[in-house]
Amino acid sequence: MFDRLREDIACIRERDPAARSAWEVLTCYPGLHALVMHRWAHGAWQRGWKWLGRFISHLGRWLTGIEIHPGAVVGRRVFIDHGMGVVIGETAVVGDECTIYQGVTLGGTSLAPGTKRHPTLGRGVIVSAGSKVLGGFTVGDGARVGANSVLLQPVPAGATAVGIPARIVVKDSDAQREHAAAKMGFSAYGVTQGDDPVAQAMKGLIDNAAGHEHQIALLWQAIEKLSERARELPGVDCVPQDAQTTEAFDAAALSRLVK
Repeated sequence: MFDRLREDIACIRERDPAARSAWEVLTCYPGLHALVMHRWAHGAWQRGWKWLGRFISHLGRWLTGIEIHPGAVVGRRVFIDHGMGVVIGETAVVGDECTIYQGVTLGGTSLAPGTKRHPTLGRGVIVSAGSKVLGGFTVGDGARVGANSVLLQPVPAGATAVGIPARIVVKDSDAQREHAAAKMGFSAYGVTQGDDPVAQAMKGLIDNAAGHEHQIALLWQAIEKLSERARELPGVDCVPQDAQTTEAFDAAALSRLVK
């Protein structure tokens, strides 16, 4: 037990620059306290003492603001930073060396008892603040879930998931994607220049559509001028009655909708 405790303290000091000493971590880090109490609760749960496991879990929630179901499996060197509002469900599995920040939910989307309802986090997964990982799928080793994301699908190892619902960004193609995204004026991670990448993409499409309409209107105006000369000939009219020679596309109004 003491070896695990020393291991936990060491991993917190390694990952949190605000941790000044082992004594500070031992006495002032609710994530550590929640994990220690979860081990007691999980041990009782595995021995069939279900009520005792739930009661210890409830005490841990009351003391730390972190709720870990006694049935959940939590690996070694897991760091729950700050921790307030973290919820880890009954069938969740948290792999070794994972990092979980405040406000994270590892929740389920099924009401069927006895099924795998909650996610499995592989080794070294980072789940950022406010994220919701919902469902009985696997988040691969070394993957990351961006802050405030809502993840509803599996994530490959080494990938990043961001957004609502979360989109998967594969780590190996990050550099290429970021380079291409920069040309379009938005970031694949949604963290550049103060705007959402979907909104930026929509604005680009609106501007493109407005440009097309402008060019079409200019073409019809040119045809209309040419037809004025051709009208001297009997029965000749180059411009159809329904030709649109003026622009009606309100790009500014549509852009305001996606701000």
